[in-house]
Amino acid sequence: MKLGRLNHIGVATPSIEESIHYYRDVMGAINIREPFDMEEQGVKVCFVDTPGYDGTSGTQIELIEPLGADSPIHGFLAKNPAGGQHHLCYEVEDIDDARKWFEELGKRILGPTRIGAHGTPIFFLHPKDMMGQLTEIMQTPEGDGYWSN
Repeated sequence: MKLGRLNHIGVATPSIEESIHYYRDVMGAINIREPFDMEEQGVKVCFVDTPGYDGTSGTQIELIEPLGADSPIHGFLAKNPAGGQHHLCYEVEDIDDARKWFEELGKRILGPTRIGAHGTPIFFLHPKDMMGQLTEIMQTPEGDGYWSN
């Protein structure tokens, strides 16, 4: 298994609209994608693009707002009402090989492999096995790795 680039940092937020205002008006972000619902995962998502140092696509910030009390983000926000970093997402060339790799290492995988916000297969690793970080592993997407909605 070979680790790819850091695709995005997931940030839980009680309000995507307020977070968009922050990234646009305070941080100067110029490319903020349209928010969209991922009902099957119980979240609303919005990506903020950052430029890479060499002119390529940089790491994205994934804003995540719960779509109700059953959302996994709802529990995170109950403990962190202002929001904050939720997870890190790394790309891999082959999601099945990566899953086997982590299983063989004894890492706890949280749930089945499923399709994530970029339209590619993903799975999550338990933070207690990953230096305290909830970690998303994602099949490298086609193109620039950005969700195009």
